[in-house]
Amino acid sequence: MVQAFENDPLARWISPILENYRKYTPGFMKGFGGRAIESGSAYFAGDYAGVALWLPPGISPDEEAMLAVLQSAVPLSEQGPVIDLFLQMRFYHPEEPHWYLPILGVAPAFQGTGRGAALMRHALLRVDEEHCAAYLESSSPRNVPLYERHGFEVMGTLQVGSSPPIYPMLRGAR
Repeated sequence: MVQAFENDPLARWISPILENYRKYTPGFMKGFGGRAIESGSAYFAGDYAGVALWLPPGISPDEEAMLAVLQSAVPLSEQGPVIDLFLQMRFYHPEEPHWYLPILGVAPAFQGTGRGAALMRHALLRVDEEHCAAYLESSSPRNVPLYERHGFEVMGTLQVGSSPPIYPMLRGAR
């Protein structure tokens, strides 16, 4: 997963120094999507080249763990915009029960090979069986078309200061 996001605009805005990115990203990802493992909603492509961490309705990221990593990884003078951006993400989360995809990543050598689409299709079967909405934030404009092909619609654009744009996306219940 660290490799998958190594060139992600948001990840590198938060942690522009590669050494720091590699050091702190595992802890941040664990806080952001680790509860998917506990919930039985973490999916991987057969060779672990791709991983999707879905949080079921009522399960949220571990914000305390994420904040602790951000406070260690980001210089104090730069924490405000990063925290503000994550706070703004909250405003787009649907109020109705929904599945949340905090992390879907494919290792660079395997990007464009269909692993991300396969992970998305697999998880959306479960989402649709439960007749729930699904929500995510795309941290890269390059990934928006993938999500749109799976029925997600862009709800808006988030940006704080010099941050890259983030695209909250919703797929209605089916």
